[in-house]
Amino acid sequence: MKISGLQTAGTPGDVDANLRELDAACRRARAEGAELLITTELFITGYDIGDAVRDLARTDLLSPAQEIAAAHGIALVLGAPEYDDGAYYNSAFFIDPAGAILGRHRKTHLFGELDRRYFTPGDRTAPVIDYAGVRIAMLICYDVEFPENVRAAALAGADLVAVPTAQMQPYEFIAEHLLRVRAWENQIYIAYVNHDGDEGSLRYVGRSSIVSPSATVLDSVEHGNRLLFATVEPHTVRQARKANPYLADLRPDLFTPSARATKDPSC
Repeated sequence: MKISGLQTAGTPGDVDANLRELDAACRRARAEGAELLITTELFITGYDIGDAVRDLARTDLLSPAQEIAAAHGIALVLGAPEYDDGAYYNSAFFIDPAGAILGRHRKTHLFGELDRRYFTPGDRTAPVIDYAGVRIAMLICYDVEFPENVRAAALAGADLVAVPTAQMQPYEFIAEHLLRVRAWENQIYIAYVNHDGDEGSLRYVGRSSIVSPSATVLDSVEHGNRLLFATVEPHTVRQARKANPYLADLRPDLFTPSARATKDPSC
């Protein structure tokens, strides 16, 4: 399956402008043969926009995006704030080419005061969604920096982890180095799609990339608004896991609370 990612500065706080950009990106991605477009974290509203993020979360942000997906016949991983039962979440939604919502991930690991001021952390691991023969998990930005999150997705059978991101300075090394390690240690594709430019108090690092299970960077961009493309092949994941059997050789029994509490008899 050919996938795409939209690195962009977006238009902070302007949902209509971001929807227009989404529409144009979907048209271009579909014309290039992509079946899935991944946006940045909180793409539809912007990330560092103050209290407006909560106001916008209480509006219907998804219906227009669902209509865009259906109009172009392309699936979306869409970053958007979510309001539910009195709580606000930093979320990513999987929308299929017919406009149906197949899954949702609420960011589980909130980064810094900005995240914690506005959002409640999610309490579930990334869902794995079957789409067009590929099993896809979603994480959001800081989530991917915890190896347990990507490992859980891999153990659940994911071929691809889609990561809408709002990575800022001075954390360029995350985008430049960590993603290749995460892909290699789990033999999994990772699509890391970041904001670029300036927003509020933040300067984003760009550096979006799509990485293969062998840690090869299939496409990347340092700065600027651009679409990335790569092909995800489940058989490549299977071959990689056979050649580098970290998941098969893993010994989870060593990492349970009871195992940690067991005293070494030689001590």
